[in-house]
Order: sequence, then structure tokens, then C-alpha cells
Amino acid sequence: MSVVKNALPEADLKVVGEALQGALVDLVDLSLVSKQVHWNVVGPRFRSVHLQLDEVVTTARTHSDVVAERASALGITPDGRAATVASTTAITGVPEGWIKDVDAVRILVDALSTVITRMRDRIRATDDPDPVTQDLLIALTGDLEKHHWMFAAESA
Repeated sequence: MSVVKNALPEADLKVVGEALQGALVDLVDLSLVSKQVHWNVVGPRFRSVHLQLDEVVTTARTHSDVVAERASALGITPDGRAATVASTTAITGVPEGWIKDVDAVRILVDALSTVITRMRDRIRATDDPDPVTQDLLIALTGDLEKHHWMFAAESA
């Protein structure tokens, strides 16, 4: 059952729906991973890394809401439930316990790399079926790439 109808053909809606759902999962998990690291980071660069992690959380949460609302606007039900995120994420898990600041930076570089790669695939996939969704994915990927650059620069 779809409460909302749109003008996209069914085949295009399937492609766009998969792209938006995948983006939602990646963003929800990125926010969780970033917050987990944020709570457990230790080391000489604690404060700067701790604050930088909160910036990633804010970006991921803001964009996850935009992505989910875009899906809803197209008549696609977004699924950000914990079980869905856990079973479909591509982000590597975070170790238990305290995380040295250098390891925190590496974890975020890896997580952001994974998400950015998948977002770029979604950008390509939505080019023809829905340029509006593609534009949304381009904007959020730009924000993620800025975070990636800042974390990568810390480990140079």
C-alpha cells in the first residue's frame, strides 16, 4: 500500500527507493558509529577529535532525515529500524572499550570512505531516474567528503 503517489515510473521508483534506503542505512549507522567513538575516544587529541565526531553525527542525522523524507515524498516507506541498519550496513564495527585518538581517526576515515563510495554509486544510479534525488545525494556526499578530508588530514 502506498499512501503517496508520484509521477516516477515503477522501474525508476525501484532504483530510487533502493538508493534512498541504502543512503538512510549508511547515514544512520555513520551517526551511531561516530557517536560510539565520540563517547570512547581518549588520547592527547581527545578534545579536537571528540568535537569533530559530533560534527559528523550532526551531518549524518540531518541528512538521514532529508533522505527519509525524500523517500516518503515519493511514496517509499523509509526503514531506519535498528535491525534493518544492523543487517544491511557496510560500515565496519567499532571495537569495545576506549579508543585511542589515532584509532578513532582511522575508524572515521574508513567509515566515511565506505559510505562515500556507496553514495557515489547511488549518485550514478539515480542520474536518469530521478535528478532530484541525485541532487540530494550529491549535496550530502559533498558534506561527507569534507569530513573525510578533515579526518584524513589528521592522520597524514
